[in-house]
Formats: sequence, structure tokens, C-alpha cells
Amino acid sequence: MAQDEIVKEPVVPKRQIMHQHWRDITFVHWRVDAGTVAPLLPRGTTPDVHDGSSWVGLIPFRMVGAGVTRGPAVPWLGTFAETNVRLYARDATGRPGVVFRSLDADRLAVVLGARAVFGLPYMWARMRVERDAETVTYRSSRLAPGPRGAGGRLVVRPGAPLAGPEPLADFLTARWGLHVTIRGRLRFVPNHHEPWPLRRAELLHLEDTLVAAAGLPGVVERPPDSVLFSTGVRAVFGPPSG
Repeated sequence: MAQDEIVKEPVVPKRQIMHQHWRDITFVHWRVDAGTVAPLLPRGTTPDVHDGSSWVGLIPFRMVGAGVTRGPAVPWLGTFAETNVRLYARDATGRPGVVFRSLDADRLAVVLGARAVFGLPYMWARMRVERDAETVTYRSSRLAPGPRGAGGRLVVRPGAPLAGPEPLADFLTARWGLHVTIRGRLRFVPNHHEPWPLRRAELLHLEDTLVAAAGLPGVVERPPDSVLFSTGVRAVFGPPSG
């Protein structure tokens, strides 16, 4: 499969291992050289490229109503703030997916469970998401495992909806699974969600050390190449596959 090509939206997994809503989500992205990204990806994957570049995303949002299988949302534990640093890769079969370099969340039990079951690099942090009539503000400060205090503050002003499909926005947000190494094996965890209701957004303030802590120093010192906002979607996940 050629790079720059986005796979069609998959069908809803028949077997669901979890479901969740992603709300008040901001996608801040920078171009990065594929050679810089490659050593940070799981073995068995290669950088996914759009317009000659790979990309790194800083993605803060609210997780709302997360639940296991098809069951009800888990009270309290299923709703929390989260910030991801993510890359984009393809496996040997050509499947495009997200690779998480870090996932900061303010629920310790969620952090411990996700690290134990899926091997995901979840981090425990103090976090807050605040929204007023014009702006959305995200704050985070990592507690463990470190580096302690990594995080920062991000403020955006959501703007006009995208007029229609855009190749870069699709590449960065239309992602139907993640690549992760579980007990030494590369696995693909599929997900499904409705199309994102995307808006352009103005970045009003950014101080961040999460991207550098994820192995990409210097990236946030330059202006981002894409800033998007969405009120959110509901997502369901299927079981990992080889």
C-alpha cells in the first residue's frame, strides 16, 4: 500500500473490548523527518508519511464514559483528562496506525491497568481541561514514572469547521487502530468511530515538555504545522491481532 493513502473506515468490531468518548480534543502536529521517527517506533513498523514528512502529534482531550466490552461506563474511573504524544506508522501488511510515545492521564488505576494489560506507556499526571465561550485550556504535570513535572499548558481558540475533506486532516485524524508491542509481539488494536467534526483552531499559548520527554527534543520550539479541534466522537476497540 502506498504511503499518503488512507484506508477506508473499517466496520464496527463484532467483538468489542472497550468503548469510550473522546471530548474537547485538540490535535497539534509538527512535521518531523521520517529518519528521526523510525528509531522510536515498534520493531516491525515503519514511519507513515504524508506530503514527504512523518508527523508528531500532541493531543490533549477529555476521556468520557469509558467502559469494558459492551458494558456500561465505569463510574469515575471512566472519565478523566488525558494528553497523548503520538506518531504514525505502518506494519508489514501496510496497516496504518497510531504509535503512542506517551499517554498522560489523571487516573492512577487506569495508568496501571493499561500498562499491565496492553503495555502502553501510560503516565500518571495531574491534569485539567477548562472550556469557556471562546477557548479551551489544557494543563498537565506528570507525577510518575517520570520525568516528574513534565507537561505544561496549551490554550486554543476553536474556529470555523473544515469545509470538506482535507488530505492532511484525514491523515492525522482518520486512524483506525494502534500499533503496540504486547509481551514481545507486535500487535494491532483496531478501533472504529464516526467521522470527526473537525474545526480549525488558533493556538494561543503552548508550553510543553511532553514531546521532548517522548524522545523528540526541539520540536515544540517551532510553530506547529497543523492545529485542529473537535468536540469529539465515540470510539469502540476490537481485540488485538497479529
